[in-house]
Amino acid sequence: MRADVKAQRAELELLDNICRFRSDPAGYIKFIMPWGEGELADNHGPRKWQEEILDAVRDHLRNDETHFQPLLISVASGKGIGKSALVGMISQWGMSTQTDCKIVLTANTEPQLRTKTWPEVNKWFNLALNNHWWNLEAESISIKDPNRKRLWRMDRIPWSENRPEAFAGLHNMGKRIIVIFDEASAIPDKIWEVTDGALTDEKTEILWFAFGNPTRNTGRFRECFKRLKLRWKNFQIDSRTVEGTNKEQIAREVEDYGGEEEDHVKIWVRGLFPSQSSKQFIPSALVTAARKYKALEYDKMPKILSVDVARFGDDQTVIGSRQGRKAKVLAKYHGLDTVQVAERVIEFIIQEEPRAVVVDGDGLGAGVVDQLKSRGYKCFEFHGAEKPMKPETYFNRRAEIWGLMRDWLKEGAEIPDLQELEDDLVGPEYLSSNKGAILLEKKADMKRRGLASPDLGDMLAMTFAVQIAIADKDRRPQQGAMQSELSWLRA
Repeated sequence: MRADVKAQRAELELLDNICRFRSDPAGYIKFIMPWGEGELADNHGPRKWQEEILDAVRDHLRNDETHFQPLLISVASGKGIGKSALVGMISQWGMSTQTDCKIVLTANTEPQLRTKTWPEVNKWFNLALNNHWWNLEAESISIKDPNRKRLWRMDRIPWSENRPEAFAGLHNMGKRIIVIFDEASAIPDKIWEVTDGALTDEKTEILWFAFGNPTRNTGRFRECFKRLKLRWKNFQIDSRTVEGTNKEQIAREVEDYGGEEEDHVKIWVRGLFPSQSSKQFIPSALVTAARKYKALEYDKMPKILSVDVARFGDDQTVIGSRQGRKAKVLAKYHGLDTVQVAERVIEFIIQEEPRAVVVDGDGLGAGVVDQLKSRGYKCFEFHGAEKPMKPETYFNRRAEIWGLMRDWLKEGAEIPDLQELEDDLVGPEYLSSNKGAILLEKKADMKRRGLASPDLGDMLAMTFAVQIAIADKDRRPQQGAMQSELSWLRA
C-alpha cells in the first residue's frame, strides 16, 4: 500500500476518533494528548479539578434542555493549579470537535495574554495528535484550510474599555462560541457587559469561562460568586488540594502570612475572595453590616441634604440625606439640566426640611448652586480638590469626607439596602501621596477599571462636609441664612 494512501486512512481514522468526543472534552483530552511521554512524561491525564470542569461541559452539552443555553463557568483559585493549561485544553477540544468554531481569549493585561496564557495555549495545540491541522500565529490560531480560516479560528484580543466593540461580534449561529477570560478579576465590568449582551445566538453552543485568582472583592468576577451565582457554575479551588503543587512551600506561606484568614492566604492559596481588596478604602464588611443595621433615635438629630450632580452622560444626579446614624437615597436622575436639578432640590428642601444643604460645586454643580442662591436658598458649595481640615492625614477634601463616612460606618450606621450603593462605597481604592496623605481614587480611574462613577457614595460622603449643632434645630435653609448654624468640620 502506498504511503499516501496509508496517511489518508490514518487521517480519516483520526478524524473519526475525534468526532466521537464532540461533547466529551475530558475524553478528548485523554485521547488526543501524548500522556506519559515527552513533555507530559510525569502526567497521565488532566488534574482532578480540571476534569471536573471538563465534565461539567460534557453534562451541559449532552442535556437536551441545556445544550443550546449558554454555559457560564467561573473558577476562582489559588496559584499554581494549572489554569492556563486548562485554557489550552478547552481551546484545543473546542476547535477540533466543531467545524467553524470561534474562540475569543482575553486576559487582565496584554503582557499576561502574550507571555503567559497564549504560549500555554500554543503548547497544547502543538502537543495534540492533530497539530498539523492548525496555523499557529502571534495573535490567532486557525484551520489550515484557506477557505475556512476566517470562520474556524481562535483569537487573542487584549481588552480595551475604549474599544469594547471588539467583544460585541461574538456571533456564530448554529456552531460553537467559546469566550475565555483569564485573570478575570481585573477585567473591567464594561467588557463583561458587552460580552454578556453579545452571546445571544439561537441553536448555538455557547461556553463562557472566567478564570482567575480572586484578587478583588468588587467587580463582575466577584459578582459571579455572589449576586450572579445562580447564572454561573462556580468553582473555588484551594491550591493545597491540587496534584503537583508544593504543599510544604504553601504551608510555609500560610504560616508566614499569619494563617488561613489572612487575605493573602485567601487569595493565593484558598481561592477565596479577600475580606478587603488591598487598596480598597471602605471594607465590604462595614457596608454589608450597614445594610442590615437599624438606627435608633436618629430623628432627634439634624438632617443634612446632599446633592451629587451628574457630570457626564452615564453619570446620574443623586439627592439624599443623612440624619444621625441613618442615611437615605431620595432620588436619582439622568439627563436633567441645572435648572431642573435645582427645582428638584427645592422640592426636597420643602419636603425634608433639612438643617443644611450641600451641593457638589464642581462642573455642572456650580450651575445648580447658582440657581439655588438666585432663588434665595443658601447652600454649602463643596469642592473635592480643596485643602482638607487634616492635611497630615488626607490629600484633599474629598478623601477627608470619605474618611469621615468610613468612621461613621465603623461606629454603626443604617444605609439603604441597595446593591448600587454598596458597589459605590466599596469601589474606590486609595493610595498615599509622597507625604503619606490618603488620596482617594479618581472617578476617571474607576471608570478605567470598568466601575461606574460612585454617585451615591459621593452623595452620602458630602453629608460629612458640614457639622451642625443640635441646638436651634427648628431653623431651616429656605429663604434664610444657614451660615450661622453650621461650621466646617472641626480639625
